Amino acid sequence: MTNRKHLALENEILRGVVGSTAHGINIEGQDDRDEMGVFIEPADRVCGLTPCDHYIYRDKPEGVRSEPGDLDLTMYSLRKYCRLATQGNPSVLVLLWLPNHVVKTAAGEGLVALRRSFISREAGQRFLGYLVAQKMKLKGERAHTVNRPELVEKYGYDTKFAMHALRLGFEGIELLTNRRLTLPVAEPNLSTLRAVRTGQVNFAEALKLIEDAETRLRDEVGCCAWEAERGAIDRFMVAAHTHHWQSRFSSMAERPAVDGETTVQFRQPGPIAV
Repeated sequence: MTNRKHLALENEILRGVVGSTAHGINIEGQDDRDEMGVFIEPADRVCGLTPCDHYIYRDKPEGVRSEPGDLDLTMYSLRKYCRLATQGNPSVLVLLWLPNHVVKTAAGEGLVALRRSFISREAGQRFLGYLVAQKMKLKGERAHTVNRPELVEKYGYDTKFAMHALRLGFEGIELLTNRRLTLPVAEPNLSTLRAVRTGQVNFAEALKLIEDAETRLRDEVGCCAWEAERGAIDRFMVAAHTHHWQSRFSSMAERPAVDGETTVQFRQPGPIAV
């Protein structure tokens, strides 16, 4: 795990604060700090037998609920990140639409500039699928482990879970209508989300809001013809990896052996047309 951490942090190109904070729906003193990042795997991890496609760090042990202020960090290799983003993963796409980033290199800047290339009908389907799954759990139509019993006791339902279901609807609609995401969420949707989270909306009203958003998002998905621009994404990935490796190993470098590996030497690759 230490080696995986080192690889991720030493080769990161983009990192930002995601989760409730990114959407503008966090409540001071009640939320943990969710961060997501992207790194470029060293050449031996791409071409060799031991890939490193992600790194996860949590202040709390696995299975223990995070508390306010705790850090939850998830980092993906550029290859894995682009696969997930091309598939329209809602959590992953958020990173590209943040107004500010904790870390952003030239390669990270290039990835952000490519963000519209990931928007597609498939992305809209993913937002819709997550919304429907969460709605079914709220209604008791699908098994759901209650992680916030204090909210259920206070308001009669998990208001934060309901708020995120509604958020998926709002953001999916914007994604397929304007081909962009506004972060933090813009008004009047932001106030509606906050009202749900803080229990100002009862369960029946919250469910009606979610179902209305679902209906509109389903319509948008049905008429959307956009596809992810895979060619542009592929070209960027090749160029980003090539430049990163060239900058790391300008002529010849050695990486110290770890975990019983033999020392590997790298030579600068020749130019690659992209």
